[in-house]
Amino acid sequence: MVDPPSTPARSRPGVVTISSYLLILFAVLQLIGLIITLSTIGTIRDVLRDAYASTDPDAADAVGGITYAVGIGGAIFALLIAVGLVVLALLNNRGKNGSRITTWVLGGIMICCTGGNLASGAAGGFTGGAAGVSSGNAPSPDEIQRQLDAALPGWFTPLSTALSLLGVLALLAALILLALPKANEFFRKPQPAWEPPVPGAAYPGYPQGPGQPGYPSSGDPGYPPTPGQPPAGQPPVPGQPGDQAPPSDRPGPTPPPMS
Repeated sequence: MVDPPSTPARSRPGVVTISSYLLILFAVLQLIGLIITLSTIGTIRDVLRDAYASTDPDAADAVGGITYAVGIGGAIFALLIAVGLVVLALLNNRGKNGSRITTWVLGGIMICCTGGNLASGAAGGFTGGAAGVSSGNAPSPDEIQRQLDAALPGWFTPLSTALSLLGVLALLAALILLALPKANEFFRKPQPAWEPPVPGAAYPGYPQGPGQPGYPSSGDPGYPPTPGQPPAGQPPVPGQPGDQAPPSDRPGPTPPPMS
């Protein structure tokens, strides 16, 4: 019996492995960013509340609360996306094309979000959750940024910027590696390999004829005898066609009568 066609084993190219490591690195960076956010979001809320209390007391509490909620919610959302990318990285290592497409979608969203935060920080303005809450008496963004720089640790801004920039670069490189030709071959659905039949084996679904390899011949025990022939291992039955008696048992010539 010939074995069914088998699927050839695929070896994972290095570009897919490196891409998975970069996705895991991005998740680690997001975890560090969440820790930094949790350690400083209270200070940012207090600074915004004090800044608005002197110019717009009615909006001070609302701005502080919205900024706190937006900061925590954004950090948790980014971490969940990062965990999802780690799961996708493990599936990518197994050659799942659906996970690769999902990685491109989630990775593109995270690049846009993180890149937008970097652009906002480079512009030098911090609005937090104040947009649409404060009135025309709100403090200027420059004044808010000056108070934040005075209240936050000196490492906060450089470290946050470095983490965001490194995360964007790692994620962008991971998405590019998944689009290279070697990765395309790995994620393409493999075709079953054809294996020639083994000499002497029966083709599946077709019996072999008498005397062919794998089947007993007519003289083998257990195989039905040919019509007119005795079974294997038994003496011929007298009277059968083609049978001859032994020479000693044959009758001789009839002698002439005695006179």
